[in-house]
Amino acid sequence: MPDGQESVLVATGISKQFLGLKALDAVDFDLRRGEVHSLLGENGAGKSTLIKCLTGAYRRDAGTLMLSGEAIDPHNTFEAQKLGIGTVYQEVNLLPNLTVADNLYLGRQPTRFGMTLTRQMNRMSRMLLDQYGLDIDPSAPLGQFSVAVQQVVAIARAVDLSGKVLILDEPTASLDAQEVDLLFRIIGDLKGRGLGIVFITHFLEQVYRISDRITVLRNGRLVGTRDTASLERRDLVAMMLGRELSAETGHAAMQQAKAGPARFRFRGVGRRGHIAPFDLDIAEGEVVGLAGLLGSGRTETAEVMFGRKPADVGTIEVEGRAVTLASPQAAIAEGLGFCPEDRKTDGIIGDLSVRENIVLALQARRGWARPVSRAEQNELADSYIKALDIRTDGREKPIKLLSGGNQQKAILARWLAVNPKLLILDEPTRGIDVGAHAEIIKLIRDLCEKGMSLAVISSELEELVAYSSRIRVLRDRHHVEELAAERMTTEGIVAAIARAETSEARP
Repeated sequence: MPDGQESVLVATGISKQFLGLKALDAVDFDLRRGEVHSLLGENGAGKSTLIKCLTGAYRRDAGTLMLSGEAIDPHNTFEAQKLGIGTVYQEVNLLPNLTVADNLYLGRQPTRFGMTLTRQMNRMSRMLLDQYGLDIDPSAPLGQFSVAVQQVVAIARAVDLSGKVLILDEPTASLDAQEVDLLFRIIGDLKGRGLGIVFITHFLEQVYRISDRITVLRNGRLVGTRDTASLERRDLVAMMLGRELSAETGHAAMQQAKAGPARFRFRGVGRRGHIAPFDLDIAEGEVVGLAGLLGSGRTETAEVMFGRKPADVGTIEVEGRAVTLASPQAAIAEGLGFCPEDRKTDGIIGDLSVRENIVLALQARRGWARPVSRAEQNELADSYIKALDIRTDGREKPIKLLSGGNQQKAILARWLAVNPKLLILDEPTRGIDVGAHAEIIKLIRDLCEKGMSLAVISSELEELVAYSSRIRVLRDRHHVEELAAERMTTEGIVAAIARAETSEARP
């Protein structure tokens, strides 16, 4: 794309605060006609907030927006659509119970005497869909088609409504390779028509395949905008993670890989559309770290291992026995525990007490026919409140009133109460204070010394290097490399994430 090509959308100095915390801090962003501009960043980087400011879903606190050279100030997404800015999300925001034609022309159906002209609307829909190479019956319910087709219908509607800027927010997250090819062909056609396209994704392979420029946000600030062709992958990963590569030689506290037999053995385990098949052995007293960018497949791996999203291929063995982990209940019965990343949504039950939250997993393993007595509940809660230094006025305090770090320790106590053979921790130190952070890291090391197996997901690479026996690196929902010994450094992790070629994990 030639330099100096006309910008269709220019955002300057965009800022947004929530309860005094800056979600965006004077961010600049520009989109040119006929380009695909990828917007990247980890969780909390500000991508979603910026998009919502551009589309009127949020009122910006400061900054200006220019569309085709004119100042704009959309107060809602409907105004943004009328101005020419359309958005398509990962979860298609259409109505699957209505027909394709109804969805394409919802709110603007051709009418006569107050009655919808259905035949005319179907003809218009066929003509519109022909532009996208989509040969489907517009009178059929949208819900009977694949997610990819629904995405194309949503794009066709957004472009027909808007026609200047198209924002695609994680459009390929639920698509297979052939469906991604279909979507990218359509994006290429729209780019050729002069449309400006903002592409948000966590798949770096797709970024380099489809985009002309890349903008990276981190912690609500602009890190930089680069031409895709001239940006090395290692440099992109460093921009996103906020750390430069250095000649690091490892961490003194690094654990050595355990030499014992595998306690858990995963062979060719995967789930279509979720995580590619992988092999993984975990020994007694071993900590296996899972590293990768957001969306790389770390959490998806944990969900398959724990039966939250059961594997549809592969085999699993626990201490030499073949098992089927078709649900979390089955996983708990086989000695697994899982502390999820989003503790408020997936971990705690906010209105229950600290005591009730701690005993949940133990009660689930016993079954409701064998209730944990109140005396045993009290003893368990008191012992873990003391052992983990959970700061609370008492065991009966609602857990939602505790700090994030103390909620995290209570969830850890829940799983320690069942003494799992394998404990999976997803971002165990995210969003907690420095003191709780250090205590949880110490707890991970102590559990390892006592013989518990752990699989730990963390974006804190130095932390991961410090306590892991081995580190499995993921990219684009594939396990691509395994690092151990002198290769297990933050530099080695960043380099493995950035590598262009897809390879099988190397022991």
